[in-house]
Amino acid sequence: MSGAQTRAATIANKDQPGRHIPTVTDGHYYLSEVRLEEGFEHEGEVVVGTRTGIHTLEIQNGCIKALHGTDAALEPALPRYNAQGKLLLPAFRDMHIHLDKTFYGGPWQAPLPRQGKTIMDMIAREEVLLPKLLPTSQTRAERLIDLLLSQGSSVARSHCNIDPVSGLKSLEHLQLALANYRDSFECEIVAFPQHGLLHSKVDRLMREAMSMGVHYVGGLDPTNVDGAMEASLDAMFQIALDHDKGVDIHIHETNPAGVAALNYMIATIEKTPALRNRLTLSHAFALSTLRLDELNEMAGRMATQGVTVVSTIPIGQRTMPLPQLRAKGVTIMTGTDSVIDHWSPFGTGDMLEKANLCAQLYGGSDEFRLSRALAIATGDVLPLSNEGEMAWPKPGDTAEFVLVDASCSAEAVARRSPRRATFHKGRLVYGAVERA
Repeated sequence: MSGAQTRAATIANKDQPGRHIPTVTDGHYYLSEVRLEEGFEHEGEVVVGTRTGIHTLEIQNGCIKALHGTDAALEPALPRYNAQGKLLLPAFRDMHIHLDKTFYGGPWQAPLPRQGKTIMDMIAREEVLLPKLLPTSQTRAERLIDLLLSQGSSVARSHCNIDPVSGLKSLEHLQLALANYRDSFECEIVAFPQHGLLHSKVDRLMREAMSMGVHYVGGLDPTNVDGAMEASLDAMFQIALDHDKGVDIHIHETNPAGVAALNYMIATIEKTPALRNRLTLSHAFALSTLRLDELNEMAGRMATQGVTVVSTIPIGQRTMPLPQLRAKGVTIMTGTDSVIDHWSPFGTGDMLEKANLCAQLYGGSDEFRLSRALAIATGDVLPLSNEGEMAWPKPGDTAEFVLVDASCSAEAVARRSPRRATFHKGRLVYGAVERA
């Protein structure tokens, strides 16, 4: 039993009666009494509700083999588990988190005041802090993975420090943690030069990280941190090209330098076909400073080149133009970013919370828009199409889903409904279900 399953069993056995099963590892089984969305209910042209029905999923080799109605004849020899009418939603995806450096899993520790501190001041703090975190970084990463699984996220992308202080140790510890969850949790790794690719002179370490199985080349504010926008971005892209990797860059800059960096990156992709569909802009706050005509022009170029934006959906002085980007065809994802570290104490690891915030910020208080807001948490996988047709799950889909105490996805988003079980590739990795 993996570490995740052991902890799932502990949680389930503490709170659940004896018939509840905290581990499902069968290669072929039924999950009955599953609530699926079947269509929208209308009053005239207005969506006023969501129609659901009870189904049985047949799961084999980590995939959904078939959907059966309540009156279907089921194979009596197959194991059967009961979802007790819980709503089935696609598994959530936390696409920007730092699993490698966190206070989570240890005693409470609030960050020091940030008022008046620059990003370079924060980096200086981190240079002192990292040696203290490294001895427990694997264990804390595992606690964070447990948190994500409990919130319904079984897929993530984690940025991992590559810096002169920790060298490759943060990466090594993160990979050890992920190895303990190989059957429960899927995670891409971004090699992240938190202290500046040029400023901290980590080109060699970044290239070593690529040979260790990292999925993306990271970067950071090329003007504010590295002090040389074009040289910094060129170096980042060159590592990606040399190692056939994608890029996921932290770009916080909101001054004109931030807009210049965005334009430079898009122009680089336009003249370098090998980078097309391989750039992710994390944060990209400069997009919130553009006039509508400028935004539409840049978003069109981004969509053409397959540029993705990952936003934590920040609240504050500026609101990210996520609906406008999506309307132009830009892929939008979300993530936690920090969970209780020296940058912020507010991360919860809850992608339903991000969908809820998205709905609040962008006017999604009705049934239809609440249901659409879920897309940012699931990688654009939704139970119903915009027309109200069943779109997920379908035979052949990977069995990655979460059971939720809600009547429909709109309620789940609005109320951030409790998660009762998380499945990853057919395996129960958090919570419990009844043995039927």
